[in-house]
Amino acid sequence: MRSSLTRRGLLAAGSGLAATAALPAVSGCSSLAAAASDPDTLVVHTQLGTTAPGSATYLSALDRFRAQNPGLKVKNLINGDDLGQVYETSRLARKEADVVMVNLYDKTLAWTDVDATVDVGGYLDDWRLRERVLPAALSAWTDGKGRLRAFPYFATNWPVAYNRALLDRAGVDAIPTTGDQLIAAARKLRAKGIAPVTVGGNDWTGQKLLAQIIQTFLTPDEARHAYSTGDFGSRGAREGIEYFTTLRDAGVFADKAQGLTSDTMNTQFNTQAAAAQSAMSSALAKVPENVARHTEVGGWPLADGAAHDKPTVIRAFTLIGFWISPNGVRKIEHVEKFIRFMYGPETVARFVQESGRDMALHTDAVSADFPLVAAAQRLGSGVSEVLLPDVYVPPAATQPLITATSTSFTRGTSAARVRAALESAYRSV
Repeated sequence: MRSSLTRRGLLAAGSGLAATAALPAVSGCSSLAAAASDPDTLVVHTQLGTTAPGSATYLSALDRFRAQNPGLKVKNLINGDDLGQVYETSRLARKEADVVMVNLYDKTLAWTDVDATVDVGGYLDDWRLRERVLPAALSAWTDGKGRLRAFPYFATNWPVAYNRALLDRAGVDAIPTTGDQLIAAARKLRAKGIAPVTVGGNDWTGQKLLAQIIQTFLTPDEARHAYSTGDFGSRGAREGIEYFTTLRDAGVFADKAQGLTSDTMNTQFNTQAAAAQSAMSSALAKVPENVARHTEVGGWPLADGAAHDKPTVIRAFTLIGFWISPNGVRKIEHVEKFIRFMYGPETVARFVQESGRDMALHTDAVSADFPLVAAAQRLGSGVSEVLLPDVYVPPAATQPLITATSTSFTRGTSAARVRAALESAYRSV
């Protein structure tokens, strides 16, 4: 891989936004350039600040940070899913933000390797913050060359939420723990006009659930191999795909799941049109109180011969980290103040208590106002963990895998065609 960003390389691999369209999304070229060059202004580029979970807590934290550092200005740049493209465009112009708050996924996987951001391991030690980070988070954010890509911050639990009231209405006596029980429950729910499991089969939520189900028959090492290489031909991967198609064709997933998105999935569950969903912490935090009080969380049901002995969940520590850019290195004293503040126990606790966020840092705070988030945290050894594939999937395969996911959720698509669709997503890698 090349050592620096080029317009033909990393930028061209992105969403195709032109530079003239991308930079105005962060308040315009001139304002970004001025802020980036001002030694007394810290520029933070983040996905928090609008409706993203934790935004209100983050903006409040910024206000407190500014009050504690009156001589330091902070410019907050906000983008959504296009943050990676916008950041890369600004980096090509050497006008990038000093700190970037984004997850480890797709385009960002390459940033440290192409000098778009820097290895922060030395800073973590120099600032004596290593003991604040959960060991699993440090491992997840460290690349194959031993470089720490970013300061870990948000984590997530990803269990299955089951609406106990809807299950009771359909005569389902217990939360399903096996595939046969799940299929039987789906039949009873459909008889009552209730969608069984809702899922965004047309976006990343469906891709994650599909990956989770395929891993039913895979060890962690086998799963890493499959999602790193696109080789789904092993016995375990083929059995996992067959398990998925069996569940799908038995009516386990909501009708037309291949066209649903994360928004429609959450809406169906939160309005009690569906009995279950695979939901990460941020989605669990948004379940209305009248639904949450009769919702239980657990794992995805297993099939005979599974590689796991308990229903599975995804746990991940790469949801948001603090990346330092080359511009940030020039303002490293300001960056240190900001990260120390964000790593402070009070700030971390507020994200847990006010926003229901799971953290990649040690904290004693509890999500008391977010009972489903807290319940997911308590699952502990009662479930088995499978891998989040994000850090293993090559960036060029990420979007093609979403397309393959929609194909996979289309009822009647054979296991062989699902495998072919998954493997074809890696052809451009």
